[in-house]
Amino acid sequence: MPIQFNNLKIYRMKAGMTQEDIADKLGVSRQSVAKWERGESLPDIESCVALADTFGMTVDMLVRNMQNFPAASEDGKHLFGVTKLNEKGQITLPAECRKVFGLNAGDSILVLGDEEKGIALINLGNKII
Repeated sequence: MPIQFNNLKIYRMKAGMTQEDIADKLGVSRQSVAKWERGESLPDIESCVALADTFGMTVDMLVRNMQNFPAASEDGKHLFGVTKLNEKGQITLPAECRKVFGLNAGDSILVLGDEEKGIALINLGNKII
């Protein structure tokens, strides 16, 4: 079974880029990018790092086939996908995430951070802070 690198196409299209744009940015041919997307070949590690930088993510996020991960597990853990931070430091939470956690427009969100473990968001509901 060939390794699929279909996330490249998903992220490329979401970024509004063409195969030619990616090829120019990485200094490879458009045909190479097309082969990567079809799973006929894989990019080298330097290209993976450059691609991850282009899409603002880690190499791990880029190369893993997220379709193999369950959207939710029995222990209440979820994988909602990837979102980007905008210029103002804002993110858009995926609709399924908002639905699962009952997040609505106007809700207050407490943001906690641990430099080793990451960021946590806690829904305070419509309580005024």
